[in-house]
Amino acid sequence: MDTKMDLRPPVRRSWLRLRLGKAYYAGKRYLLWCSPKYIWAKQRQQERLPAVQASHATPLLRHLRGEEMVWQENKVTNLKLAVSRLDGLILKPGETFSYWRLIGRPTARKGYKEGMVLFLGRIGGDIGGGLCQLSNLIFWMTLHTPLTVTERYRHSHDVFPDSNRTQPFGSGATCAYPHRDLMIRNDTDRPYQLCLRVGETHLEGAWRSVEPPSLRFRIVERDARIDQAPWGGYIRHNQLWREVRDLSDTLLEEQYLCTNDAIMMYSPLLAADNDRGN
Repeated sequence: MDTKMDLRPPVRRSWLRLRLGKAYYAGKRYLLWCSPKYIWAKQRQQERLPAVQASHATPLLRHLRGEEMVWQENKVTNLKLAVSRLDGLILKPGETFSYWRLIGRPTARKGYKEGMVLFLGRIGGDIGGGLCQLSNLIFWMTLHTPLTVTERYRHSHDVFPDSNRTQPFGSGATCAYPHRDLMIRNDTDRPYQLCLRVGETHLEGAWRSVEPPSLRFRIVERDARIDQAPWGGYIRHNQLWREVRDLSDTLLEEQYLCTNDAIMMYSPLLAADNDRGN
């Protein structure tokens, strides 16, 4: 699930170049969704499987200002629409979960509103903005299960200083319809169920299955550093590894997950006194 990143200063491409590039990669994605190589997960059921494998929750609203706060409120609407397409999904052995194939294109016609997005290193608003919070949540939970992440894209920019961070830097999964997808395959011998809920204050999620988990997973950060790029900016770097332990907490295996490199959009000397994000 690793991808290399070009850490040269951001290139400002023309409107036509951006449109053509997006059409090209969208076409490739639609062809992939038609490929007989994959068995796509599509069955959903309301009844929950009995055993929680991993769960997590993230706050819906951050303390932002002005228009950014409106984007945050609109994001909650967007999350509810997306969750309604994913909640209860059964991922059977051999099947693959595709985030965007199930959610579909987020459009105003479907009820999606303008939420916060990051595009070419700039914060702005777009229809369906804020859905990265959902892909981040699913990715983080999946890392704590035996499921296999087959496609994930890291955030190209580190937007805000650390503030009350509870997960390592780079532990999210950015998304952009349809080509920046999150795909997860079930290589186990039992079904898993994705359970999601937009609560009063938090986005809540869990992977459930038919039996209690037999392993524990811990995500650790290594080689964390900040480098100054030749063009004057700063690059934040780390690696994520996973410790696999049995129920008595004996370390069984260490697995490399990914390398993260992101252009910092703030000075590394700033105090981490902001609490912002998707």
